[in-house]
Parts: sequence; C-alpha cells; structure tokens
Amino acid sequence: MRCLTHPLLRKLLSPSLQCMAGRLSPSKDAVLSSKHLSLRQNCCARPELVTATDMVNYWQKMFETNGIPEARESSQYIVSFVLGAKTFQSLDSKSLHTPLTAVQQEQIQQLSNKRLQRMPVQYVLGEWDFQDLTLKMRPPVFIPRPETEDLVSLVVEEEFQKCENSALCFPVSVPHPVILEIGCGSGAIALSLLCKLPQSRVIAMDKDKAAVDLTRENAHRLQLQERIHIIHQDVSHCSAKQLLLWGPIDVIVSNPPYVFHEDMASLDTEILCYEDLDALDGGDDGMRVIKTILALAPSLLKVSGSVFLEVDPRHPNMVERWLQAHPNLLLTLRAIHKDFCGKPRFLHIQKQSS
Repeated sequence: MRCLTHPLLRKLLSPSLQCMAGRLSPSKDAVLSSKHLSLRQNCCARPELVTATDMVNYWQKMFETNGIPEARESSQYIVSFVLGAKTFQSLDSKSLHTPLTAVQQEQIQQLSNKRLQRMPVQYVLGEWDFQDLTLKMRPPVFIPRPETEDLVSLVVEEEFQKCENSALCFPVSVPHPVILEIGCGSGAIALSLLCKLPQSRVIAMDKDKAAVDLTRENAHRLQLQERIHIIHQDVSHCSAKQLLLWGPIDVIVSNPPYVFHEDMASLDTEILCYEDLDALDGGDDGMRVIKTILALAPSLLKVSGSVFLEVDPRHPNMVERWLQAHPNLLLTLRAIHKDFCGKPRFLHIQKQSS
C-alpha cells in the first residue's frame, strides 16, 4: 500500500479510508517533489477532515509538480464539478468548509488522475459551457474555444441587422435563416445559433462520426433536435443537392481546420494526445478546407448570403487574394473582425449578385 503523508493526504487517509490508500494516491506516473517524498511516512497520522479548499490546494501543488498547465484552475474546476458547481468561485462558504465525503474525495482523485495524464479539463469533466449552453464533451471531438463564441455573436448580429434593414420584417424583426455549419464538432456553434435565433434551422455536418454522434446527443439534451439536420459527410465529397433540403442557405458558418501543418507539432500536449488532429490541420497553408468551403458556397447561398469563418491571423490577406483570383465565385470579403486578443480572427464573406 502506498502511504502519502502530505498534510492534506493525512486528512484523506483517516482510519476509515486507509484501506483505500492505494486508490487515493496520485497516479503512478505522477512525479513527487523531494519535499513530498520526504513526507511518505507516518500513515497513522491523526485523522482530520478534508474540505474543498484543502483539495484544491493539494491538487494544485500536485499539478504544478508534474508540469500540468493551469494547475490551480484545473484543481478548482475538478473540485467544483464534484460539488455540483460550475466554478469554484460560485461555491458558498458552507460548501468550502464542509468536510467532503469519502465518495467525493475519491471522485476528485479519479478525475485529477486523468488530468495528471494531460487530459484536457473539458474531457476530464465530460462537459463544458459554451455561450449559455452546457454541452457534453468527450475525446477526440474538438473542444470549442472561448474565442469561437464571438463567431456565433457575429452571425447573430448580422441576422438581426438584416431584419432591421428589411421592410419585410416590419413591424416585428424576427430572423428565420437557414444556416449551414461545416465541421460541427460537439455542436457548440450550431446549437448556440438555434438558441440565439429561435426561428432558425440548421444543417450541421462533420466527417467524423464521433462528432456527428456528439452533436446529435447534445441536440437531444437541449431539445433542439427538431430544428437541426445532422449529416455525416466530408465537405470535400459533398454535393450542393445534399445540403439544399431546406432551400438556399442564408449563412454558412465554420470554424474549419486552419492550423498550418508546420505548426501542428508545436501544439500543446493536451491537444496532440487527445483531440482529433484532422479538426485542426489545415494543410500546408492552413487553407485546405477554407478553399473547399468557399468553392462550394456560391452554389448554396442566396444572393447576399454570408460565409462566416474563424481563421488564423495570417489568413485574412491570403483569403482576400484567393477570392480575387477566383472572381467567378462572386464572393467578396466584406469584413475582418478581431478576437479578444486583438488578432484578426473572423471573416465575413458575402455572395454578390451575378
């Protein structure tokens, strides 16, 4: 039996729990500092009670020792999740200082061991918030990033702006677009748009079956399945006819694979080990899927319909030059929007009349 006597683990290893010490010790692959190693003695320490704050502090140190990024945030998310809260900051004083049960302690241990293996927190918890939705997450389906919430907001703003500019919407402006999302992943973008635009319908497609299944699961959990059509198909092998079941498209939206192939090796360990790399690798220029989407767009969009893309900051000029070299597509780069770091990240491209 492995006996850890770090002050916080002494609390864990009360007489009633010492029989589970093997399960309540860190992962066998974890690295302990010399300070922690010196504490591996005296297993019969005086039993004490463990609080949420104790556990956060302990696992933060364990994560830091093992080089886990965002150590404190990781420990806080795990502990708050076990306690049924979204964030550690939302826990009240009573929750922070009430002793944890043996079951809660073991749950935290099990989840923390996954994080020690560099599994992303979103996969560790099995769920994550995007916009105002809580979505199920599981590897290898691409994890939606915070900046992608801005992509959703841009689409919503554009649709309401269109209604405000149209006399047909008078006296009540209610957008009712048909939207196509290419590369739906967990369904984060598609399902957020369905919630933000209650009269909208969405076609969501992805070439990865795990992504399609997860989008479908999240749609059912949110009771949005009646307004979304989910297709398991690679956009490069897809015909316009398959995507026009509800008529011409108002908006195409995508967070496509846009990482330059040469940059893939420098991605974080969490990404390289757990996420679907095909959802990230955009080829030599990062534009392999972007070009496919733009080439398909004219046959799908209504006149004045829009394409919204999330891209690498190096892409806006590249996309503009590519569109200029393909005037037959009748697509114009209308706007470039920056992310919260001030980098050019989102493109609004519009179809012109012939």
